[in-house]
Amino acid sequence: MTLPQHSNPRRILITGAGSGIGAGIANELAAQGHHLLVTDLDLDAARTVAERINESGGLATAMSLDVTCDSSVDELVRRLDQPVEVLINNAGLQHVEALESFPMEKWEQLVQVMLIGVARLTRALLPGMRQQDFGRVINVGSIHSLVASAYKSAYVSAKHGLIGFSRVLALETADSDITINTICPTYVRTPLVDRQIADQARAHGISEDEVVDRIMLKPMPKGVFISFEELAGIAAFLIAPAARNITGQAIVVDGGWTVQ
Repeated sequence: MTLPQHSNPRRILITGAGSGIGAGIANELAAQGHHLLVTDLDLDAARTVAERINESGGLATAMSLDVTCDSSVDELVRRLDQPVEVLINNAGLQHVEALESFPMEKWEQLVQVMLIGVARLTRALLPGMRQQDFGRVINVGSIHSLVASAYKSAYVSAKHGLIGFSRVLALETADSDITINTICPTYVRTPLVDRQIADQARAHGISEDEVVDRIMLKPMPKGVFISFEELAGIAAFLIAPAARNITGQAIVVDGGWTVQ
């Protein structure tokens, strides 16, 4: 699905956009006419995504970014030639293990990337949004922002934290045309999820096919993976004027998981 050309293109920065959900959303929003700042810890991966967008007639710039590092965030802000209008906090990783054996340095890393890093980068870009009296912050949360799964204590904690962070920031930015929301999808078929399937199979002692059928898709009445196009479409709506009063919300994309 290609989104229609936007009448008011925005400068959109996406973290973790070198692959997976971030790359998928970047491709879709670029096709809509927005200018994408494709950031990733892996600069080569970000460049590959940006080059693909530019070759397709879109507009994208690749930048290196480590959301866990103050100096990396400061350097990115210093290099910006104009303020970011839309921030999509997407960078993430996963580790599946029982808490008793879960390495604490890995636990801390997940929270640093997916919660503290979100606060660090959002804090750095907010002044530019206030300066232009426009900003949209979109957090890529998860079904695990709302529910829990065994062996994912760090991931679930970080994703739950995004909801609280969004609510607080919605109040702090209510005096301007800035909104912050969290999109909460169930599983999107990405390299991260593919690795998680193998990890879940080991943790539960079942086959990878059983992980997909029993753990990932069975809780969803619709029983299908979420697509990049769906997430990009929701992001496009949240950017649009019609969503200017939607803030501090969790946009749940779960195929009916949480209505049962």
